[in-house]
Amino acid sequence: MTREFVSRRPSPGPWRQIRDPNHLLLRRQPTLSGWAQFFIRMALAFGLLALVIAFHWVERDSLKDNYDNHISFADIIYFTMISATTTGYGDIVPITERARLFDALIVTPIRIFFLLILAGTAYTFVIKRLWSKWLMQRLQQTLTGHTVVVGYGTSGSETINELIARGTPPKDIVVVECDPAAAEEAESIGCTVLEGDATRDATLSAVRIANARALLVSAGRDDTSILVCLTARHLAPDLPITVLVKAGDNEVPARAAGATTVINPVSFAGLLMAGSAQGLGIADYMADLASAAGRVQLRERVVTPEEIGRPLSEIRSGMGLRILRRGRPIGFWEEGTTILQQGDRLIEIVPNHPPVGAPA
Repeated sequence: MTREFVSRRPSPGPWRQIRDPNHLLLRRQPTLSGWAQFFIRMALAFGLLALVIAFHWVERDSLKDNYDNHISFADIIYFTMISATTTGYGDIVPITERARLFDALIVTPIRIFFLLILAGTAYTFVIKRLWSKWLMQRLQQTLTGHTVVVGYGTSGSETINELIARGTPPKDIVVVECDPAAAEEAESIGCTVLEGDATRDATLSAVRIANARALLVSAGRDDTSILVCLTARHLAPDLPITVLVKAGDNEVPARAAGATTVINPVSFAGLLMAGSAQGLGIADYMADLASAAGRVQLRERVVTPEEIGRPLSEIRSGMGLRILRRGRPIGFWEEGTTILQQGDRLIEIVPNHPPVGAPA
């Protein structure tokens, strides 16, 4: 079932967190959860204490209690804890050479290690959280060249998987999602995540939409997707925006809202079905072109300096299909493709494993 990214206004409950733009903070999945680190550290600390207690109990005759000259098990626990955390108070002391060597060579390093464990636990649950918050704030201040994906439903998740398959690092993908479960799922694969309402200026500003490479909107509802597009276009006039709509009637409003590209999965499915009626391999080839897992891919890139002045038919990286020259498409059969110019963008079919020496 497709999750719907429903536009809402702040109200009591989880939406209170998006009232203040300062509360909009990015998140990224850590490699090990805080609780896992806590239990590992505590198990290690108690294991070391148990080792020292066991030795002191076995060698209790090597200790002297200056208070009552009697070493009980409670005295052993007391002496171990004091020795592990401080240098002791002198009320219980080792009196044999073996006990002193054990305290000097074993207990002293354990004391240092024990303190490091306690400090590390404090770091994980207090300092690290403050540090991570500061790092995410710094990330928000310097975020640039990233891809923003609004909505982590069925289409959004497939979009992100395809981006990653095509070579986009997950850390360069920022997901805006209002569903905590979906946001956590996106975070688990390495994406940077922001929980919030993407129809609001504050939310898109928090993900530095003006510095983004592209915005992909798959909000689950056409009206919400169009509103997200309208908000983003207001904040980033030149940003490439791709909007997914379900109803054909909403393609025109989406373009009017500022969408650079509008995708209707129903229409695309119709193209595939119609293509299959014309030939058995057409639909498979179109799907092959659209996926990073196919044998070939469609790719868009800037013309290289070595290609300037040459015809489109002579490019070595793949099969040239179209030139985008100052926003105008020129097909491979048209006259404008006989001489490639600086600033042209090429649309080509390339194999998944480019030939040696081909432009990247």
